[in-house]
This record gives sequence, C-alpha cells and structure tokens, in this order.
Amino acid sequence: MKHNWFKYIRPYLIFFIVGPLCMIVEVVGEVVMPKILAFIIDGANNGTLTWQSSILAMFGTIGMAILMMAGGVGGSYFGAKAAVNFAGDLRRDIFTKVQGFSFANIDKFSTGSLVTRMTNDVTQLQNFVNMVLRMAIRAPGMLIAALFMAISLQPSLSVIFAVAVPVLVAGIATIIISSFSKFSMVQKKVDGLNSAVQENVTNVRVVKSFTREEFEIEKFGRANTDLKDTAMGAMKIVIFMSPVMTLVMNITVMCIIFFGGKIVINGGMEVGELSAFITYATQILSSLMAVSMLFMVTSRALASAKRIGEVLDEVPDISDENAQRKDLTVKNGEIEFKNVTFRYYKNSEDPVLDDISLKIPARSIVGIVGSTGCGKTTLVSLISRLYDADAGEVLVDGVNVKDYSIFNLREGVGMVLQNNTLFSGTIAENLRWGDENASDEEVISAASSAQADKFVSSFSDGYDTVIDQGGTNVSGGQKQRLCIARALLKKPKVLILDDSTSAVDTATEKQIREAFRNELADSTKIIIAQRISSVKDADMIVVMNEGRITGVGTHDELLAGNEAYQEIYYSQNDSERKEAGR
Repeated sequence: MKHNWFKYIRPYLIFFIVGPLCMIVEVVGEVVMPKILAFIIDGANNGTLTWQSSILAMFGTIGMAILMMAGGVGGSYFGAKAAVNFAGDLRRDIFTKVQGFSFANIDKFSTGSLVTRMTNDVTQLQNFVNMVLRMAIRAPGMLIAALFMAISLQPSLSVIFAVAVPVLVAGIATIIISSFSKFSMVQKKVDGLNSAVQENVTNVRVVKSFTREEFEIEKFGRANTDLKDTAMGAMKIVIFMSPVMTLVMNITVMCIIFFGGKIVINGGMEVGELSAFITYATQILSSLMAVSMLFMVTSRALASAKRIGEVLDEVPDISDENAQRKDLTVKNGEIEFKNVTFRYYKNSEDPVLDDISLKIPARSIVGIVGSTGCGKTTLVSLISRLYDADAGEVLVDGVNVKDYSIFNLREGVGMVLQNNTLFSGTIAENLRWGDENASDEEVISAASSAQADKFVSSFSDGYDTVIDQGGTNVSGGQKQRLCIARALLKKPKVLILDDSTSAVDTATEKQIREAFRNELADSTKIIIAQRISSVKDADMIVVMNEGRITGVGTHDELLAGNEAYQEIYYSQNDSERKEAGR
C-alpha cells in the first residue's frame, strides 16, 4: 500500500503554487538584469549613452532589483509556510497512527526508531519541500533562460557549454546513484542513537544504582561514533562534489574570457555583451549546482519518505474494523476465556498461554497468582485487547472482545499496570486521565481511597504539584497509589491490578482493598499479586504455572488441595509451614 502524500499538499495548495510563481519573477529579473547592464556598459564604452537613457537604465535597474527582491522574499516565505504546514500535518498523522498501534506493531519498529521517524525524518521532508518550492522551478528556469540568452548573444561561444554541461550532469548522476543507500543507512544509525539515549535517560536511576555510568558512556560513544562515521561517509560525496563543480565552473568562465576576449578584439562582440555572457554562464553553471543540491536533498528525502511511509502504511494488527457491535459498552464485567492460546512470537513452539479456559463472574474479586513468567500479565492483557489471542475467544459480558469497538472496550476496563507510569504535568492532571471531567472533590475522593491524599496534601502545591517525566520525583509506593487513584476515578466495570501494590506496606494495601470493595462494588476486580495476603480474601483465586491454569478456588480450598498454591503460601509464611508439618 502506498501512502497518499498529496493529502498534505492539498490544504496548502495556494502556497505550493504562489511560492514557485514568485521564484519565476526572480528568475525573470536575474535574466533581464545582465542585459540592462550590458546596455549601460556598451553605451558608456561607445559614447552613445545619453543622460535620458542613463536615467531610464537606472530606474530599470532599480525596478528590476525591487522585483527580484519581492520575488525572492515571496518565494522564500510561501515555500517555508508550505513546508512547515506540510511537516506539521505529517507529524500529526504519524503520531495519530502510532497511537493506534498494538504492542506488537510498536515492537516491530522499536520506540527509538518511531521517535526518529516523527522528528528527524519529518524534518528531512520539510527541508525537501522547502527547497523544491524554491529551487525546482528557479534552477531549471534559470538554466534554460540563461542558456537561451547566452546563445542569442553569441552562438559560437556557447559551444563551450556543450562540454561543461555534460560533465556536470555526469557528476550529478554519479552522486545521486551512490548517495541514496548511504543516507538510508544514516537514518538507521540515528535510530540506534535515539534508542540508546532514550533507554539511558529513562532508566538513569538504575544506571546510577549499579554505577554503570562508564559503561553507558562507552555504549553511547560507540553508537555516536557509528553515526558520525556513517554520516561522514555520506557527506564525503557532498564535500567532493562542491570543489569539483566549482572547478568546472571556473574553467568554463576562463574559457569564455579567453575565447570571448578574442571575439571582442576582432569586433564580433561588445564588452558589455561579453560581461553579460559571463554572467549568463555563471547562472547556467550555478543553476546546475543548485539542481545537484536539489537531487542530494531529494536522495535523503526519499530515504526518509520510505521510512515514514512504512509507519503510515503499517496496518495495526488490532483494530475494530470488523467489530460487529461497535455501539456496545461494558455493563456488567463478566469475563470468560474459552480455550485461549497465545504466542508473542507466532513461530514459537511453546505458547505463553496454552488452552486457557476460565469464567470470572461479574462484580467478583479474583486473584491471580503464580511464578514469574507464567503468563499472568499476558492473560489480563487480552481482556482489553492489548494483544489478541491466537486461538480461542475472550468474552466480556458474553460478547467476544473483537466485536466491541476498542474505545468502548477499553473505556470499560481500567488497568494499573506492573510498570506504573505518570506523565509530565500536575498530580491533578495525571489523575484526571481516569476522568477528564472529574471535579476537584472527585479527584480528592479517589486519592483518599487509594491512600494517596495524605502524602499529596503534604506537598506545598498539593494536587497542583508538578510531576517530572515518568514520575521520578515521587517514590515507588506513591506512584503506585496515584496510579490506583487514577484507575478508581475512571470507575471501570473491570479493574485490573497487576502487582500494583507491591511497593506499599500491608496495612496500606489492606485499606486500598477495602476501598475497592466499597467504591467499586459493581465492578469486577482482578488482582495479580506475588503476596498471598493480597488475594487471600478474594472470591476466587486462579493459580497459574507455565501458561496453564493449575487451580481455581478460594484460599481455603486451594490451601487444602493445590500443591502449587501451598508451596507459594508456605514459602511466604514459613512459621505456618512448620506448624503444619508437626
């Protein structure tokens, strides 16, 4: 599938038209100006220049200069306006597209690469559009017009261009052919550097706690050097091109002066005409150099356009395009897994979830326990379609999750993930992610239920306290409680807590569980926990091991008859194990 690039041009078509027209005005001025100057030089040299013609030539020169200035300024202004708007709309669409990606789509590109494509690659296209609008008509127009004027002045002297122009064209073609792959590689190296920076800055506390600063500096240095060397390899082409082009230009001008001087001496050409011819020759060769630079920018822009197109043409593997009941909302919160199997890597032999069947009644409290990596988080991720099952069905209120619109499904499901994330902004703004229209009283009530109001109120700015990116200026336990408050404010029909109270003490955790019962009595609550005490009072506890369910029941039932549950429980309550063994 090829992306429709014209959609970014259509809204600003007037700028895309007026900009090049302004450049045509500048070209006309630049081509006519040497003719006026030749008239003045030849008139002064021959003694035929009268004061009337001098004034006329002066005003003509001034008028032409003003016209050229207006054309140049207008072309630059409208070109920049078109390019900036083009890039802004493109960047917006990429960001919107990424928001619709599933986790699998994001993993395909990597976060660092997506950041590069939204920033550096879009900037390359912006520069390309700006240069095209300024040069795509100006440079060829100048080339053709100046060549025509030069030939009309002295056809025999114009034969020099028959040698110079093909040499420059051959050089330009060689550069374009060799540069495309190099610029594509540069953008990939930028991806790698961005990924390294993002990973390091996001996890700077881990780096410092393990005193790995030197290692990270060396790692960054390698990525930076790799980018520098690759970029230098691409830029060598540009570096080599400029002096070669200048050399060809200077040799051409020298030949024109040499042969043109002879023609002037022999009376076949006026001095002013030779001066104009040299100016036209400079314009011709400069236009060719401008065309070469345009091709260079085009080469890099094509590499960036290909990368951006890959994102825009990517089909999200999770969508509600085929949903049968898009208007349906989650009302009760009953959940059922029917023979569900899932693999992160579809060619993997061992599934992460293997033939899971489980029914969770509406408004119940369900605990899920099991060893690390047994599939607990993956299982609950299927409820809100963060991933889709490879086989089997996931039902909410008796309806396959694929038949809901993604918006309605996720509006009915609240999740407090294992990795709690807060965003830049105030505490109140973060909490209102749960309900953007929540009143101050509702925000405070949710924070109180999550046992967060006390520490928030202790801050000098209270709920207006600004959270740093990633919530780095609050503790782990505080972050967890704020994320829980955010989920409570949403009042979802299904609330999923993925080990979300691991950083709070048991007394606080108990108060939070009581708030769940009272504040979300009509919601289904699924609690993934490492501590048995977190799910001990649940209506139903699910025990998982290696992607399978090995037991379902209450705490007492599992403690009496489930070996895996017994092992977890007694490992956390060693004194009871000893007592049971007597």
